[in-house]
Amino acid sequence: MTHSTATRTTVERAAMQRALALAATPGVPLGPNPRVGCVLLSPAGDVVAEGFHRGAGAPHAEADALARAGAHARGATAVVTLEPCHHTGRTGPCSEALLAAGVARVVFAQSDPNPVAAGGAEALRTAGVDVESGLLADESARLNRAWTFGLVHQRPFVTWKFAATLDGRSAAADGTSRWVSSRPSRLDTHRLRGECDTVLVGTSTVVIDDPRLTVRDEHDLPVAHQPLRAVMGLRELPAGRRVLDDSAESLHLVTRDPAAALADLFSLGRRHVFLEGGPRLAAAFLRARLVDEVVTYVAPMLLGAGRSAVADLGIDTIAAAMRLEPTDVTVLGSGVETNVRLTMTPRHDTVVAAHPSGSASRAALREDH
Repeated sequence: MTHSTATRTTVERAAMQRALALAATPGVPLGPNPRVGCVLLSPAGDVVAEGFHRGAGAPHAEADALARAGAHARGATAVVTLEPCHHTGRTGPCSEALLAAGVARVVFAQSDPNPVAAGGAEALRTAGVDVESGLLADESARLNRAWTFGLVHQRPFVTWKFAATLDGRSAAADGTSRWVSSRPSRLDTHRLRGECDTVLVGTSTVVIDDPRLTVRDEHDLPVAHQPLRAVMGLRELPAGRRVLDDSAESLHLVTRDPAAALADLFSLGRRHVFLEGGPRLAAAFLRARLVDEVVTYVAPMLLGAGRSAVADLGIDTIAAAMRLEPTDVTVLGSGVETNVRLTMTPRHDTVVAAHPSGSASRAALREDH
């Protein structure tokens, strides 16, 4: 490798890291569009302009950067986190915009998994642009994991979050549950909520706990962009519940079927569901194999009795246990505020027993909704 090539690689890697940071800019509305950042570099390796996508209908990252660069884009290298699109939607093809601006080289991280938008790299190469792919591709894929998952599975990615004691209790025998989780864990929960476009609970949670389900900062103030607050179940929601106020958009999904609820949310452009309902709602989604990630905050305390974190899964032997693969273990807080956050992926090579009623998910929800 020559020195000039090594220098270019270093500069482009730094530019891609910056583009990923731009793509992850807080406050960008989430949903059916990917998060994308773009950095334009001069032939000498200097930053000419930056841009990022700000949500559906807004200019794509490349177009945003090109507009800021003006004539300085000619001969530049575009470093972008996702393959430039090659289709016309609410905006025109980014591949054509890059060609029209005279960009000489394009470096992108993740190939576009959307067959409708893909093809930008090939179009650019055909037009004589130097194109390279795969730089920090894994980082880009992680940033857009819910969007990519939705394209592949045609449903939202589901993260189930719960807090429990060491012996798996989410509430004491008298029903009290404040606070199983610590303040650092609750702040972390709000951060995770903010990374999703939908918070989902059951009607019983709304009736009994009256949660706001909004994303709030460390001062308990609502952030600018709020996820959709979705409530599923057949029970009518009482007037005056906080989930019905005007602090965020709300939706009542009149169904007990997890698959139907996710289908409705997907049709509305929702791609990442943060499941925070009670133990029966969680069991329904687990039985239906519709949980893709589990985040639990474990408090170092014992109750010995009380409400379990998840309801009956129809498992009566240890060999049939639903197993999860840990992907992260983090200690939050200290002293009496200590919680351990476990992030896990369910292993679907284990079988959850069918409910004797013949409809596992619906039966599991009957008492919760």
